[in-house]
Formats: sequence, structure tokens, C-alpha cells
Amino acid sequence: MKYLITAAALCVATPAFAQDKMTLLLDWFINPDHGPIIVAEELGYFADQGLEVEIIPPADPSAPPKLVAAGQGDIAVSYQPSQHLHVAEGLPLIRVGTLVATPLNCLLVLKDGPIKEISQLKGGTIGFSVAGVEEAVLSAMLGRHGVTLDDVEMVNVNFSLSPSLMSGQVDAVIGAYRNFELNQMEIEGVEGRCFYVEEEGVPTYDELIYVANPDRMDTDQIRRFLRATELATQYIVNNPQASWELFKGYAPELDDELNAKAWGDTLPRFALRPEALDEGRYTRFEAFLAESGLVEGTRPVSALAVDLGAE
Repeated sequence: MKYLITAAALCVATPAFAQDKMTLLLDWFINPDHGPIIVAEELGYFADQGLEVEIIPPADPSAPPKLVAAGQGDIAVSYQPSQHLHVAEGLPLIRVGTLVATPLNCLLVLKDGPIKEISQLKGGTIGFSVAGVEEAVLSAMLGRHGVTLDDVEMVNVNFSLSPSLMSGQVDAVIGAYRNFELNQMEIEGVEGRCFYVEEEGVPTYDELIYVANPDRMDTDQIRRFLRATELATQYIVNNPQASWELFKGYAPELDDELNAKAWGDTLPRFALRPEALDEGRYTRFEAFLAESGLVEGTRPVSALAVDLGAE
């Protein structure tokens, strides 16, 4: 009888399912680009997959992949262009999933400002937030119009992309998102104009991806994480208004006009199959960087990205 009582007590004291803890480092402060992550959290999809996910916005938007490479995080939201450069530099990182499957980046100028063509940026100033990746994309865009990076002054404006443009601190910004900064400027009464990267000589790529350290990652946990975000994406597509209510309820600062506008613009761009890998995109972008002289040689797709669902 004593044994039975002890066993029963243990059953009561021990949780039925222990949650595996994961640390997710975001690329930016929380915004609609992170919709599937926040909705997965709010609907309990992470918990359903046996995960407790700590979601951490960065103090420095360029730091998360480097922290994951150093073992100071399980997974990070990054950018496909950045991934090519990081791997070329020797960082132990691998793409394990996709969050936003189309470019969002654009070269942004004032709609009524003096810059009507990219060629007019020669001698001008361009703001950026993430070194390396933005320079790679910008170099290709400028090059199509007879301008080089040496012809412009690059200014690190960190999170203040559209404010630095509206204030006249810079003539243009690279890294502005067409679903966010354009809406932000419209709300402020200053309209912007985007030069779209994929229309200016840059191969199409996945804007936001998940990266992990291949030597440290827990493949099973990451698969469960991606399954939860896939379910969340399906919910968002099927229930755009209800999912917006969930998203804006995550934190008070998310419930504003800018995020509401950006939410609608972002929905069509979420990856419906986060695990799935388009190898052609990585092959083409790697060749593009090599041809541009931004990386030395090329790396096989297997060194850059993996489809965990195909393993």
C-alpha cells in the first residue's frame, strides 16, 4: 500500500508532458512579418508540439545569426542574402526553414523628392540597418544604373529607416520593407516610392528565413517548431481578421494603424510550407554574389540550407 501511495503522489507531482525549451532570436522588433510565430504562440501550437519558445527581439538587428552561430540561441530569424555572406565568412549556420517567401526589401526614396531614378543617387547618402547584406543588394541595384558603392555615402541608421529618410538625413534607404516603411510614411503624411530589388537585377530570394547552428541544433525540436508555424500560417490565411486580433493582442504596442496596414500587405508573402527548400533560389543567389565579387567562389546548396522534411 505504501508503494501505491508513493507512486500516486509522483504521478500528481510530475507534469504529464515536459515542454522542450527553445530560444528564438528575431531579426527586428516584433511586427507583422513575425505573424506565424506570434499566432503559433497565441493559439498554443508550440505547446501542442511540446515546445516552450522564448521569443527575443534584438538590440542589434545584425546580431541574432552570430549569436546562434556562437551557441547563444537555438534558432534565429535572418535573411537569405545574409545567409550566403555568413556562410562564406565561415559562420556555422544553416537555413532550416522559411518565414517570408518573397522579397520585401526595397530601395526607398521620397515620392516627391529629387530622386526619380537610381542613377541620381550618385554622390548621395543611403541609410542602412544591417551591414553586408544591404551593401550586396545595393551594389547590384546601383550597378545597373552606372553607380557604384564608392559613389555613395552609406549611413548606419539602425532601426530608423523611414525617419532618417523623412527627416532628410539621407537621400534613400536600403532595407526598407514595402509592407512596413511605405505604410509608415503614408501615415506620417510623407509618401515614399520603392525601387523593388527583384526588378533591379537582384535574383528573387526568401526574405526571412530561420537559421540554426548545424553542429548544435536539435533537428526534432526544429521540425516541431516549423510544424507549429505552418499550422499558424494556415490559420492566418483562412482567418485573416481573427489572426490579426490574436496578433495585436500579443502586446499593446502592436495594436496601431501601422501594424494593421502592414498585416494585410504581409499575409500573401508568408511561406505556406516553411520546411520546403527552393534549391534554385540558393544556387542563383550564390552565383549572383560570386559574379558580383561579394563572395569568393561558390558553395553548394547543402552548405547553405537544408530541407528537414526531406531527411
